[in-house]
Amino acid sequence: MAKKSDLLPGTLDMLILKTLARSPLHGYGIALSIKRFSEDALTVEEGSLYPALQRLLLAGWLKAEWKMSETNRRARFYTLTRTGRKQLGVEISEFERMIAAIGRVLAAPEEA
Repeated sequence: MAKKSDLLPGTLDMLILKTLARSPLHGYGIALSIKRFSEDALTVEEGSLYPALQRLLLAGWLKAEWKMSETNRRARFYTLTRTGRKQLGVEISEFERMIAAIGRVLAAPEEA
């Protein structure tokens, strides 16, 4: 079985924001969505997810409300705010800039 990859630092917020741009979800739903869209390559643990959600709430990028889940349990559903949608664009731009920089380093010729 392939080893699960750790997330690059700073990407969890972007992945959460992108996931919530699709639709409001509760924490477990966010983790499942990231896992599903990454074809099981990314697994977000509770110990990382919930502190990140709290951080995004405090930043004003998300809002949350208690609702009933599909399994008839009370769950906190998270929704992207207008500010969060703008921040998602910033996060994606920064991520793409970082990936391009890494690509340039990897493409550089090796010294003899």
